[in-house]
Amino acid sequence: MKSLVVIAAALVLAGPLCAQEIGLDIGTPGPTANVETLDGKPANLSQYVGKRPVVMEFWATWCSNCHELEPALKALHAKYSDKVAFLGVAVSINQSPARVKAYVEKNKLPWIQLFDRKGEASGAYDAPATSYIVVLDASGKVVYTGLGGKQNLEPAIRKALGD
Repeated sequence: MKSLVVIAAALVLAGPLCAQEIGLDIGTPGPTANVETLDGKPANLSQYVGKRPVVMEFWATWCSNCHELEPALKALHAKYSDKVAFLGVAVSINQSPARVKAYVEKNKLPWIQLFDRKGEASGAYDAPATSYIVVLDASGKVVYTGLGGKQNLEPAIRKALGD
């Protein structure tokens, strides 16, 4: 997980990246990875991937880009949650499940939240930093990746839905 911090710092110094310049390649099957619920129960991303489209954000409570994305994610969740699974995968750098749970409750984040204690999901999804979004279609294939607080996610969601 220390490499995630180093990569994040390098990205900040290098400037903003556009969608598809980072992370998993388009068309790649979404990997499975062990995570846990915020209550500490074991979970696996396979519970969600390949069943319906998924919007997955790798995030942290301390991430300013993640905070910037919240209003857009809330609006998209309100519009598409009946057709798309929304997952927050909290990284474990300077985090705890309790801290994440308190943040989620305070900020009323309505989608499923998971904790990546061992960095398995971050590694499997090639997450270069927090605010990394992956959109998967119903078959579990990547249709979009992006990084940063200003991502236009609705076209990616529509693509995942086959619209």
